[in-house]
Amino acid sequence: MIQLSGHGTMSRSSDRPVAIAVAPNGGRRTKADHPALPMTPAELARSAAECLEAGASMIHLHVRDRHGQHILDPDAYRAAILAVRQAVGDAMVVQITSESLGAYEAGKQMDVVRQTKPEAVSLALRELVPGRDAESDFAAFLAWLKRESIAPQIILYEPGEALYLFDMHRRGLIPWDHIPVLLVLGRYTASQQSAPNDLLPFLSPGIPRFRSFMVCAFGRDEAACVCAGALFGGDVRVGFENNLLLPDGSMAASNAVLVHTVTQQLRGFGRSIGSAASLRHDWEAGDGDEQP
Repeated sequence: MIQLSGHGTMSRSSDRPVAIAVAPNGGRRTKADHPALPMTPAELARSAAECLEAGASMIHLHVRDRHGQHILDPDAYRAAILAVRQAVGDAMVVQITSESLGAYEAGKQMDVVRQTKPEAVSLALRELVPGRDAESDFAAFLAWLKRESIAPQIILYEPGEALYLFDMHRRGLIPWDHIPVLLVLGRYTASQQSAPNDLLPFLSPGIPRFRSFMVCAFGRDEAACVCAGALFGGDVRVGFENNLLLPDGSMAASNAVLVHTVTQQLRGFGRSIGSAASLRHDWEAGDGDEQP
């Protein structure tokens, strides 16, 4: 079961491998922001292969139309997923986004997932459940995901959303005993700079803790932020979606360089790097084994 934390920690065993996800493009940036930002299926596949070699075990996909604009389109997703699978096989978890970027209503966001049937999908709680009147549709969608064996990851931007997710679980609307979450440290704003202490509100007493959580952040301190999350027992997500810079403030040459940077830092902390198989097992197993 999801537990309310009484002591502000989400820690798990220090010998647990840390999974590294890469978010290589997002829906906002273009090649004007970085010439190596991948946008086509072929570019995403090449980036996936490079990031796998650097230590990543998951890729978070956004797809674009022919003008380079963010879209939620099952055909575009199928093309990108096929290209990535041809490049890396099953060595990476392939997760699509359902993010609206202000262009899609909740029903359309869920429909594209139903049509694509991906391995995994990220779901922003604030977009798909903007109010209690949307709860029943969301609960039915989650039940469908479970029947289809599609792994959800719930995006949480603030502790209040964690409390809401906990309450929905308590009321029987979440059909898993444990559900993976992504904790976002900061916001999608110009020149956003996250800091490791942005994680602290999610660790406060009384805030739900989740057996499987991942951390992402913005700006040059991305590596420091996600490594802090890893030291508390989480997995990590890096990439051009949220950050283009190395810790010294210089421009990263590629997504793989950002992944490599975090891989090396985690190893320096004595943490092993997880595989896609270990991440899949972590997301699928362990119902009811969160510790009070």
